[in-house]
Amino acid sequence: MGGARDAGWVAAGLVLGAGACYCVYRLLRGQRRGGPGLRLRPSRSADLTNGSCDDVLNAEQLQKLLYLLESTEDPVIIERALVTLGNNAAFSANQVIIRELGGIPIVGSKSNDPNYSIKEKALNALNNLSVNVENQIKIKVYVNQVCEDVFSGPLNSPVQLAGLRLLTNMTVTNDHQHMLTSYITDLFHVLLTGNGSTKVQVLKLLLNLSENPAMTEGLLAAQVDASFLSLYDGHTAKEILLRALTLFQNINNCLKKEGQLDSQPTFTKDALFFLLYGEECAQKMRALLNHYDADVKEKVTVIPKF
Repeated sequence: MGGARDAGWVAAGLVLGAGACYCVYRLLRGQRRGGPGLRLRPSRSADLTNGSCDDVLNAEQLQKLLYLLESTEDPVIIERALVTLGNNAAFSANQVIIRELGGIPIVGSKSNDPNYSIKEKALNALNNLSVNVENQIKIKVYVNQVCEDVFSGPLNSPVQLAGLRLLTNMTVTNDHQHMLTSYITDLFHVLLTGNGSTKVQVLKLLLNLSENPAMTEGLLAAQVDASFLSLYDGHTAKEILLRALTLFQNINNCLKKEGQLDSQPTFTKDALFFLLYGEECAQKMRALLNHYDADVKEKVTVIPKF
């Protein structure tokens, strides 16, 4: 059976050329032998999956790899091709090349694959591609589907985290934040039910939204369970507590800019507004002034006095 598959790759190499096919062929052979995958040196700005070619592919090789990804139905090859593309998309030059080769729709189509492992790899590749602002214009067509996957799929799953990372990149600027308006309540639900890693990733996304005054009303109107205030307990992990405090700070700053801090907006009783500006939250803020960590105490002091 191994010989037949190797012969198939020889035939594919004759059609597509050695570059991309040989890259994926090596990955598959390494996987079958149980050996460690070859690694591409990671970029600081992107979350990389493991195991790829040791060389950065050029435009011709990327084109062949995209053709392979589009034409094959083998899930193993699809996964490895997505990993290789995602790793190459960690480099700014390749982010442009892949877009100009029409690669974003090819990768994006795999984000709808029913195979969860393929979906995750596609989301990781889109995440790296989304570092480029021009790429975001093409990637935004997948935002609604990514939101549905994030909020309807398994909690704390690799797909959920990959989707949250992509949405975080897509909301670094204000351009596409409005696309998440109808999902804000869902974000808070995942924040409260997810594990530590999920909480941190949701908070990163919420922090992006909270810096934009246009999103403030939507955030404060979100229906949020009262357990949200437990994020401000003194024993909460620092990486979560500091982000939750920054969320409050950003929202408060936006309200000041809009001149709405002293007004009484119309929100339902379960809205985030009444949690943040209620007495229980005020008590927690006062308690945090005596927190053992200096960073936490400093962060609390820039939030309104309670």
